[in-house]
Amino acid sequence: VQLVESGGGLVQPGGSLRLSCLASGFTFSSYAMSWYRQAPGKERELVAEISGAGRSTNNADSVKGRFTISRDNAKNTVYLQMNSLKPDDTAVYYCKVRLSQVYWGQGTQVTVSS
Repeated sequence: VQLVESGGGLVQPGGSLRLSCLASGFTFSSYAMSWYRQAPGKERELVAEISGAGRSTNNADSVKGRFTISRDNAKNTVYLQMNSLKPDDTAVYYCKVRLSQVYWGQGTQVTVSS
């Protein structure tokens, strides 16, 4: 199992980024996928999750109305569209899948700063 995130970077407050997580090594469409983030000195927290077929999503209250999780099962990829970014969104963002055990990607840094 491999999860590879991309799309992070430096963005000004109010800007947008789209993160991608390319998955391999398992039947992607059969499993829910999640995005988490971890800011310096803080615990890792759930940002958003999506069901295997993509019909059901759930967002943390802190990102509702700003972030959208989606997936393309033909491309084995889950996305996180982040709009209206705030400095508090600065963190390393990880994708996660729970099979018989939990797998994490290596993370991608998102920095929101002017």
